[in-house]
Amino acid sequence: MKRHLYLLLTAVIIPALLLSACGPGKMAQSKLERVSNPDVAPTDLEQLVTGNTAFAFDLYQALRSSNGNLVYSPYSISLAFAMTYGGARGQTATQMADVLHYTLPVDQFHPAFNALDLDLARRPDQAAGVAVKDRFQLSIANSLWGQVDWPFLPEFLDLLAVNYGAGMHLVDFKNAPENARKQINNWVTDQTGGRIKDIIPPGMPDPSTRLALANAIYFKATWEYEFDPNETSDRSFTLLDGETVSVPMMGMETGEQLAYAAGSGWQAVAMPYKGGLTEMVVIVPDSGNFGTFEATLTADRYDEILAALEPQKVFLSLPKFTFETSYGLSDTLTQMGMKDAFNPDMADFSGMDGQNLLYIGDALHKAFIAVDEKGTEAAAATIVLMMAGAMPPEGVRLTIDRPFFYVIRDVPSGTILFMGRVVDPR
Repeated sequence: MKRHLYLLLTAVIIPALLLSACGPGKMAQSKLERVSNPDVAPTDLEQLVTGNTAFAFDLYQALRSSNGNLVYSPYSISLAFAMTYGGARGQTATQMADVLHYTLPVDQFHPAFNALDLDLARRPDQAAGVAVKDRFQLSIANSLWGQVDWPFLPEFLDLLAVNYGAGMHLVDFKNAPENARKQINNWVTDQTGGRIKDIIPPGMPDPSTRLALANAIYFKATWEYEFDPNETSDRSFTLLDGETVSVPMMGMETGEQLAYAAGSGWQAVAMPYKGGLTEMVVIVPDSGNFGTFEATLTADRYDEILAALEPQKVFLSLPKFTFETSYGLSDTLTQMGMKDAFNPDMADFSGMDGQNLLYIGDALHKAFIAVDEKGTEAAAATIVLMMAGAMPPEGVRLTIDRPFFYVIRDVPSGTILFMGRVVDPR
């Protein structure tokens, strides 16, 4: 019923900020600049990362019922929804905070996200003793795409400019949705090194879309201890159904000092990238234990595994793999408890435009990962559409010849950048 109120918008005075004609490069830019050195308590950052990690594993449990490999960027999803949360009010905001584990007060939450985002952006330059050409790449970008004649509140644009560095590109979803789709998709492709293409499929967004909030993340890093391509050979990998397939298996036959741990029903190893500020943590359940272990894989158990890792000489074998996955997150997040945000009659995003007309039509996520002898390349993007990874005596031998989980994380902050599972590396 309330969507019919859109007819009354002809009587609304559109802010002067949005009177620019729609066209390529037109922006509804806040006059405020991003705060480059926010005053945020370390405890706020820790609380934010803890909440993001909890959501990362909650979402994994919600997604694991799907078949096949998984890759997604919890950070990208949390950040895109953080921008959306900036316009949420009432029960809609409460449900979002509960599902996404946004536990900080609002006046501390957005500055904390800004501080974390800026900290991650500086991370590649903090790799001591690593040549510039060998430093890992980590880029994170945010953008808004708004309907040219929609009355977005200046304070909403200010919030996103100050804390997320996001200006609003003006597009015409009503009359030219395909053109808007191409512009957003091209932005995502540019921000992810060409790895994420066509995140918004044909037929979306529809003419009732009024706003798209976008985040893109790109990561590329070289292993601290690279695998010798001459030691890569086709070897057996056992699938969940017991079938054995042949896959290219990388080998570290001389062994390296890696952080390793073993527990009841699992083994884990952390493989650092050059500079030691990022790493891939691989968790391998014992044969026949994958399903049982996966059902208990929570943020708390992940923390226990991290705490158990100790330096050990490891003779490692790891399959090469490359794949991408796509998700429509609306059903998943609704089932997790974020019901009102996707409900046209219940959503309250009045903080965006002063009205109760907007709701989330869909949330799209697409991610890519490639792991080879040299290192890892990973990319992801999230779009929120608002509508009117035998033991020799001198060390451990770990052959990852069965399904496993992986986490790519920023070591100083603990932020999980990417995570997923590999059940079939073909």
